Amino acid sequence: MKTNPSMNPLLTRRSALCSMVGGSLLMPGILQQLVAAESSPLDPLDPLDPLAPRAPHFPAKAKRVIFVFLSGGMSHVDTFNHRPKLFADAGKKIGDSYVKRPGWEFTPRGQCGMEMSSIFPHLGGVADDVCLINSMVADAPDHTAMTFMMHTGSANVARPSIGSWVSYGLGTENANLPSFVVIAPEIPYHGAENWGAEFLPAMHQGTRIIPGDEPIPNLKRRLASGKLQELELEMIASLNQRHLRGREADPQLAARIRSFETAAGMQMQAPEALDVEMESDATLAMYGIQRGAEKGFAWQALAARRLIERGVRFVEVIDKGSGLGKNWDHHGDMKRHEVNAKDVDQPLAALIKDLKERGLFDDTLVVVTTEFGRTPLVSKPEAKGREHHAKCFSSFLAGAGVKRGLTYGLADDHGINVVENRVHVHDFHATILHLLGFDHQRLTHRHAGLDFKLTGVNECSVVKGVLA
Repeated sequence: MKTNPSMNPLLTRRSALCSMVGGSLLMPGILQQLVAAESSPLDPLDPLDPLAPRAPHFPAKAKRVIFVFLSGGMSHVDTFNHRPKLFADAGKKIGDSYVKRPGWEFTPRGQCGMEMSSIFPHLGGVADDVCLINSMVADAPDHTAMTFMMHTGSANVARPSIGSWVSYGLGTENANLPSFVVIAPEIPYHGAENWGAEFLPAMHQGTRIIPGDEPIPNLKRRLASGKLQELELEMIASLNQRHLRGREADPQLAARIRSFETAAGMQMQAPEALDVEMESDATLAMYGIQRGAEKGFAWQALAARRLIERGVRFVEVIDKGSGLGKNWDHHGDMKRHEVNAKDVDQPLAALIKDLKERGLFDDTLVVVTTEFGRTPLVSKPEAKGREHHAKCFSSFLAGAGVKRGLTYGLADDHGINVVENRVHVHDFHATILHLLGFDHQRLTHRHAGLDFKLTGVNECSVVKGVLA
């Protein structure tokens, strides 16, 4: 006698799916998408348009993110974390080490009185719009591992980038541009895996833009006319859709077709989006860009604003690569920090002002971080540089949903350890996702029988003290 499945309380949606497609070659693809959708209560993915906009778990403060990564380990005690005892105790021996005096003076900035060093004169002018976190903590003083952790939540095992998770969760507002873009003149520690999608659908990986005369290779049309290319693309799209019918559950096929469509759209929109020459003289001057310039951090910051303005969900801006001494990794002489700071100071301040002037600041989250800080103590009293330090460093947030003019967290007198309001990298990620409308515990993707998430299995929580 046949049993009515609707009367069987032990029959779940998952077991029904397994039963229905158990003998089908399409079973892996079907289960990957449907079971993942069951595990992550978001709007279901459209198999014909996996990048279609999706609603987050709850109403979001932020609709988009500009994530600025300062590569190499910026010194917290020379920039944002004022520790008066480092000045008073300069040269003093503590254990086997010596207190090193910061290279720049600190002064209160803005009406909030936020302490910043003179290395950032322009950023000091927007202190009232910044939420400074002086109690960041990473796992280890290793560039490669901590750069990867800041991007993916994992120190050594390949995982999707935070930008890929945001793209996966929200989709895109502009089908003609990637949902996740990385503007990087050089490759950082751990390479392109920092913006990889890993086991998420491939269309969620970051698209790298390299500042210069050809930011994205092969964007220029090769056919004689736009009309001819349009006809060719229509024919290809028709053939692709015909091929996809009956194979809708194959995520790799859908991703490949979607990538072709995005590439075609990028030929039309990306050149205009990256053409900062269209900006006014006043805007270029605010960022510190000479008209005609095609590279430099100021160009990257302005290009990021133009991209999010056109619907890109997540734009990462990386200032330097992994070359020793070329980024913020100054073991030999901290004075080199001044060169790096000069590159980013004015553009970052301009970005915040620009977003405010355009009405984008209230729903755009700006994140500025590095992988770890630098040692307040040094091995020799005459040492000019500082070593790696993961027990305490500084990052800041600005814009959507965060308190303005707030300094959060406290280090000990010498900036060695956090003593109040510790913020681990996982807490930092959970907070970013929260501002985008996601419960970090529920933004998951099923892979190899497990539900993976950005914040992993570690105990972490949203930093409520920074939320407006």
